[in-house]
Amino acid sequence: VERLERVTRERFLRDIYPRRKPVVLTGLELGPCTTKWTVDYLSQAEGSKEVKIHVSTVPQMDFLSKNFVYRTLPFDVFVRRAAEVKHKEYFLTEDEKYYLRSVGADVRKDIADIRKQFPVLAEDVHIPEYFEKEQFFSSVFRISSAGLQLWTHYDVMDNFLIQVTGKKRVVLYSPRDAPYLYLSGTKSEVLDVDNPDLEKYPLFVKAKRYQCVLEAGDVLFIPALWFHNVISEEFGVALNVFWKHLPAESYDKTDTYGNKDPMAASRAIQILDRALKTLEELPEEYRDFYARRMVLRIQEKAYRNDYG
Repeated sequence: VERLERVTRERFLRDIYPRRKPVVLTGLELGPCTTKWTVDYLSQAEGSKEVKIHVSTVPQMDFLSKNFVYRTLPFDVFVRRAAEVKHKEYFLTEDEKYYLRSVGADVRKDIADIRKQFPVLAEDVHIPEYFEKEQFFSSVFRISSAGLQLWTHYDVMDNFLIQVTGKKRVVLYSPRDAPYLYLSGTKSEVLDVDNPDLEKYPLFVKAKRYQCVLEAGDVLFIPALWFHNVISEEFGVALNVFWKHLPAESYDKTDTYGNKDPMAASRAIQILDRALKTLEELPEEYRDFYARRMVLRIQEKAYRNDYG
């Protein structure tokens, strides 16, 4: 993934954004957070308010098999625990991993917004405003234990992953490689992207891998629909900012996470499911023939032919 230094808003919107490829922006003015957010400062700044966290006994968290549990801790206790490698106090095992993804007060209705959930910390951050104010969707505050790896998934909105402290490795795949990623909804079944089980996932070798390492102060632009797998190489704090680049009415009103497919896409998939159900009325030979014709028609009508 390309790294570019001190990119202005104008240059980003003119030269980078239209390409719809991930890029790491370095040297941006993010405010005092990159030096200020030590474990001591974080735990004292927001005190002992309760936070809901993911706790996992293994480094690779899997949202499909749900190999983690949800627990609640006071924020200051959580920060100190997440920064440890071995825990004196723990829920499951002494080397369990922790992950906080901030959520709104009511998860079903409210989006994550650092200004509401962590107002003291929000004062320390200057979010790069490379989009219009009314396009803003959410700002998600995240803290991860060292070694934690998040499942490969895509989001339906553009976003900036701002690495405030610590170091992350991010592996990305183009939306075009979706056929090789063994999807279940927005998530890939391939958890270990470094050592994939190719007997189980033979097509995965065809997916072109993009990779970058984010140091404190780096900002990764992740265009909508790009798959990403995030590995925290150190304990670290990050902030994601999501914004709407489609017309507002394109998005599902009940989506507080920014990962529900646009309304038109959901409708199209429902219609396709009905069409496939209808094909079941035919004998196998006919079903195969007309299904192949449908695939050709979709390719003809809907595939882009200008992918670089």
